[in-house]
Amino acid sequence: MPALDPNDYDISELGPEIQAVEDVDELEAILEAEKAGKDRVGAKQLIESRIEKFREDDDAGGEVDPTELSPAELGNALSDVDDVAELEAILEAEEAGENRDSAKRLVQNRIDSVQGSEAEAGDVERVPPAEKYPELDHPTADKQYVEDLRDGVYEDMWVYCETDDGDLLDVSREMLGKARGLMDGYNDEYDREERVVGVLVGDGVADLADEVVAYGADVVVYQEDPELERFRHKPYAELFAAMARAGGELDAEPEAGDSSWRDYDEPRYVLFPATNNGRDLSAQVQGELDSGLASDCSGLYIDDTVISNPAKTGGEGNKREFEAVLHMKRPDFSGFEYSTILCLDNPTREFHPQGASVIPGSFEVPEPDADREGEVHEYDFALPEEWFRVEIEDYDDLESGVDLTGNEVVVALGRGIGDDPTRGMELGLELAKAFEDADLGITRGIVTSSYDFDGHVEQYAREERQIGETGQVVEPDLYVAAGISGAVQHKVGMDDSGTIVSVNTDPDADIREFSDYFVEGDLFEVLPVLTEAVESGELDAAALAATGGATDD
Repeated sequence: MPALDPNDYDISELGPEIQAVEDVDELEAILEAEKAGKDRVGAKQLIESRIEKFREDDDAGGEVDPTELSPAELGNALSDVDDVAELEAILEAEEAGENRDSAKRLVQNRIDSVQGSEAEAGDVERVPPAEKYPELDHPTADKQYVEDLRDGVYEDMWVYCETDDGDLLDVSREMLGKARGLMDGYNDEYDREERVVGVLVGDGVADLADEVVAYGADVVVYQEDPELERFRHKPYAELFAAMARAGGELDAEPEAGDSSWRDYDEPRYVLFPATNNGRDLSAQVQGELDSGLASDCSGLYIDDTVISNPAKTGGEGNKREFEAVLHMKRPDFSGFEYSTILCLDNPTREFHPQGASVIPGSFEVPEPDADREGEVHEYDFALPEEWFRVEIEDYDDLESGVDLTGNEVVVALGRGIGDDPTRGMELGLELAKAFEDADLGITRGIVTSSYDFDGHVEQYAREERQIGETGQVVEPDLYVAAGISGAVQHKVGMDDSGTIVSVNTDPDADIREFSDYFVEGDLFEVLPVLTEAVESGELDAAALAATGGATDD
């Protein structure tokens, strides 16, 4: 048994405890103890991450030979090299060896980063992209100094308002309301008069301009054309990027489109919906604008921040204050924490607009104000034919799928049904059918599992019923979570439910922290008792206790 028994700690307590353990053998013993005990996914991830850290440190020692490494491995190895002379030697070795463009760019970027951290902002030599990388046929093929804009002027928060079949998506309304609140606070805090700008692209979208204003926009910019009836990656991305640059120093075609309503280079902030099309569009647009993107966010706020990272401050030990930074919160990949993403300039680069895609359902849909007034401008860009090289000849309208958002009750199932997936699904359906207005939801763990379901319940394991960050966001009066651990990705999809009742065999499951009632027990035994209680109108406490379950609030 290791000196530290992970089963004695909650996951939140385990992380700090293992930070003091620096012996790989000891960490592996702790991991085995966890597997033999509670076998919690989050705990194992924490321990495995700690083990991997020491293995990477061991592998990082010695000289780096790029000819023996893949580009991905080379990138990891370079993060520990801070000597410019050594980096230049690695670059020469790559040029004399495989001479891979991707590998050379990694080394050159590391050289640029180290040099940037060793010099003050005013001392760094800037080389225009065309001179520094003459071999590139398109500037965005390299992420360093793509746009040679210095001391740019940035204003306003832009919101891409996605539409479907001639109507705004609810997430577009949510973002407009959130943007309105953010910019009202920003203007008060910094004594400015910057605006919310709604962007519409499609066919007949001008008809939606008044609604966009009613939900919070000060300005609406739109481009409509029959060719834009359906979302297409190339024209939509090119149009948005062109609109964002229009009239500024970086405008490639200053004669195209109306930009008379603004006098800045690019937006200060920009929001996209984290829908299928929105995710596609946001990544391409932010790449074209040479800035960053925080994807799948569920929280946003604007505040000043102080950073000491030498890559951002221009020197080791320096501190630099950044004003009015958009803080973009998203669930961490671990599933148990939130990360806050910042898009910050460095001494030789400006990163604007600061951009985020927003998970649908993250914010309230505001009440529209029909009396609000705003400006409406048509961009009127002449669409090049080469943007439409792909022609849509035929299409089918798919069924809308399952909508769980309007139910008073949602019964959700997770990996806890794994011992008998078909029976677990049947029990969840029986409980849902006992209510007058209820339906069944599932976690991503079921969608991605290899569970073998019998045909009569197989349809309920499809992605259309998934609840969470990449699924539906629900707010029922009652949410019953059976066999669900409570990862953050799932939490964001149901956290605003009226009453949350969870059933789990693990008393330390994360979902307990945000449940109103927690039943410690096996869902295969507990769900039939709950179904009987709903049907009879009375909860048999003795029957529930016989399952081993106990409730708390």
